[in-house]
Amino acid sequence: MTLSPYEAKELFQWFTDKEDFLVLDVRNEKDFNRFQVESPYPFNMMNVSYYDFMEIEEQSVAKVPKGKPVRIVCAKEGSAKYVGEILVKHGFDDVRYLTGGIKTWGNLLVPRIVHDEDNYKLYQFIRPGKASCSYGICTDTEMMLVDPSRNIDFYINFAKEKGCKIIKTFESHLQADYIAGSRQIAEKTGADFFGGIDFDGTKTGAKSVTDQEIHNFSPGGPDVKILLTPGHTPGSLTFIIDDTYMLSGDTVFIQSVGRPDLGGQAESWSVMLYNTLQKVAKLDDSLLVLPGHYMDWSEADEDLIFCLTFRQVKDRNKDVFAMDEKAFGQYIKDNMRPQPPEYALVRLANANTEQYDDERQEELDLGKNECAATAYAKAQKDS
Repeated sequence: MTLSPYEAKELFQWFTDKEDFLVLDVRNEKDFNRFQVESPYPFNMMNVSYYDFMEIEEQSVAKVPKGKPVRIVCAKEGSAKYVGEILVKHGFDDVRYLTGGIKTWGNLLVPRIVHDEDNYKLYQFIRPGKASCSYGICTDTEMMLVDPSRNIDFYINFAKEKGCKIIKTFESHLQADYIAGSRQIAEKTGADFFGGIDFDGTKTGAKSVTDQEIHNFSPGGPDVKILLTPGHTPGSLTFIIDDTYMLSGDTVFIQSVGRPDLGGQAESWSVMLYNTLQKVAKLDDSLLVLPGHYMDWSEADEDLIFCLTFRQVKDRNKDVFAMDEKAFGQYIKDNMRPQPPEYALVRLANANTEQYDDERQEELDLGKNECAATAYAKAQKDS
């Protein structure tokens, strides 16, 4: 019996293969409750603090059931190794610890291919730790990105593996819930970085865009059309790929629409979002919506891809799309809740007006998104 490591991508694969094992998270209760690993399918998980294993070893070990593999998670790796050694000493088989700690789960990107014909491929990069999605559109030699995360090496290496050069990277808006990667990718690869008016006055070097602007690949490939869809932020963008796919950013989700209150101007931004929803509602119902975030894994299809027709999305959100402007404004007010304090700092990082070291970026970037306007918030306040 020996202790061995595992990586975040292996953990996700075990989840998707529905393997039977126990996730043992040894962080303190506060950190565990703030952010933890999640799976598309039910799994076994428990939280027993590393400090408990230090101070009351026998009682802590007794809490861990034997008979199935144990996959330990901690903040940075060391605590998981310590606990793993204790479990091995007590006769546990198949004990492994997560290399790099919980941050590697938070930064994990899982590629899913959405389209592979007509001389181009479209990838959805799912970030399970953030419930967010970024995208890559590529031909045989070139690639464009939409809303990449700060795990820039993943995108650069992915493009290299596909034999592609990253030529353009887009941000659907100035992100508040995670640190974006477009600026750094542009700096490292020479790609052009594009964004809406959210980036006016920032130090990002983002190039401005106009409504209905079309971007092309040099050796063919699909048209990438930009729509100005203000509301979640004043500069929010939506992307129409090949008149087939709608990369909706944080404007339209599968189960909700974007929050217009994160900028502290809920009333005026709500009006913008209402007008935008009236505008996009006229788009083709057959468009396939690819959102910037998801609420939970129930929104994914059998291939674990987050994608529905616009008709289906509108049907799921029919009450919102049917509201008049006054009712929509009230809906937003009813569902407002405090945004995480980290969001203000993340905005500064994404505007490049403040720089943080890697450790601080990890702290700011950890945790699920809260970008949807959803009735869940009101239900929580009323309960």
